[in-house]
Amino acid sequence: MTTIDASYAPAPSTPGPDPKRFLALAVIAVAQLMVVLDASVVIVALPSAQKALHISVDNRQWVMTAYTLAFGSLLLLGGRIADYLGRRRMFIIGLIGFAAASAMGGLAPDAGLLFGARALQGAFAAVMAPAALSLLTVTFTEPHERARAFGVYGAIAGGGVALGLVLGGTLTQFASWRWTLLINVPIALLAAVAASRVVRESRGESTTGYDVPGAVTVTAGLFMLVYGFVLAGTHGWSAPVTVGFIVAAVVALTVFVLIELRSPHPLLPLRVVLDRNRGGSYLSSLLVGSALLGTFLFLTYFFQGTLHYSALKTGFAFLPFSGGIIVGATVSSRILPRVGPRATMVGGLIMATLGLVWFTRLGVDSSYLAHVLPGEIVISLGMGMAFVPMNSTALIGVDPKDAGVASALVNTTQQVGGALGLAVLATLATTRTSSLVAHGTSSAAALTDGYHLAFTIAAGMVIVAIAIGVAFLRPNSALEAMSDPDTIVEAEIEPEYLEQAA
Repeated sequence: MTTIDASYAPAPSTPGPDPKRFLALAVIAVAQLMVVLDASVVIVALPSAQKALHISVDNRQWVMTAYTLAFGSLLLLGGRIADYLGRRRMFIIGLIGFAAASAMGGLAPDAGLLFGARALQGAFAAVMAPAALSLLTVTFTEPHERARAFGVYGAIAGGGVALGLVLGGTLTQFASWRWTLLINVPIALLAAVAASRVVRESRGESTTGYDVPGAVTVTAGLFMLVYGFVLAGTHGWSAPVTVGFIVAAVVALTVFVLIELRSPHPLLPLRVVLDRNRGGSYLSSLLVGSALLGTFLFLTYFFQGTLHYSALKTGFAFLPFSGGIIVGATVSSRILPRVGPRATMVGGLIMATLGLVWFTRLGVDSSYLAHVLPGEIVISLGMGMAFVPMNSTALIGVDPKDAGVASALVNTTQQVGGALGLAVLATLATTRTSSLVAHGTSSAAALTDGYHLAFTIAAGMVIVAIAIGVAFLRPNSALEAMSDPDTIVEAEIEPEYLEQAA
């Protein structure tokens, strides 16, 4: 990666800040919200969809899994395509395709078409999401503005999952489960029109090379890894099919790394992940994604199985979580330029750990206000504070031609981490519950004990993320210098400026 002197002054002809950058932020935020919502909005609507389309118990998971598999396995390829063909162009194509797939799913007459539509949604989201994040990176050049833009993005990335549960319950209760998908159509089309007017085009340096072997191996490897962990939740960790998929995934991903080391035009330049700060951010994102989605899953079980909440009430029980993440991200975006990413991220993750430990005290007689709400507030504030430096650290200093793939890695770690975390926590919690019931423990108490184990493991994942943040994020690195309001950082995000400085 080219090293650029922060004191370098751009030539007079270098374009200044985009005058439409805040309108662009609004469009990007709407698109990101749709992507995040669709990972969770169907959870509460799933029973209604299952009944309407006569989906079997064994197959109902594919309403969610089809989206996650396509999204997580295609993100790296989607990010590289955006680098080559233009980030705004692929962002708009992703929005239009997402709208079409949402319409197909909302109008699906049978389970097969619904599963296929969800996979298409994930595929177009894999194009749209990395393009959106890299556009955000190159649009905001001033440090404080950039921190606030990532604050908006971080609030959406974290709070959108909880908001999806609220929206799914509301639409299902008062309209139909189909509207959890159909609502995307007008929003995505309007966002595509707006993007064509307010978002600047951006792309990496031109190249004629395409890493086809790398694209095939990483896509296959991520698919088999996520699918293997999903199978572990239904067939067990020792089942031949589970072991086979996980081993095949490890082999494919190993081959991918070897290909990237030798490819003249790698899909994932290893310099992107081998940077100490970015590598630490990606690892932390993987672990936090695992812990957060696992927390949502087991809180949902607790609300409906122990507190006997309806789908709508369950959705609204998560509303404080969304609010807390938004507040935490707002605070984080303001203090990030002053104290740097390591202190901000580690502080937020410590809060999240305390909240998860609090949840290990939930019992069959617990109440929402006294026992659930305090933990929700602490976790959400901490996660909101952590998301902003985590996302910005993953992108600051990356070569502009690699911005798309670096952005894709942020989403990939969150999606893959979430899928892996759900499989691990669900399997271990279910095993604990079954063991206790077999030894005479009541069903309600055994379920709660399984939840405790899941929350404990989730807290452990966040603690490991804290250790990674302390070990990898350097307090006196160039990264924090870029967070200093007196430091000129346009070189890092303006392609024309970079070409002159190189």
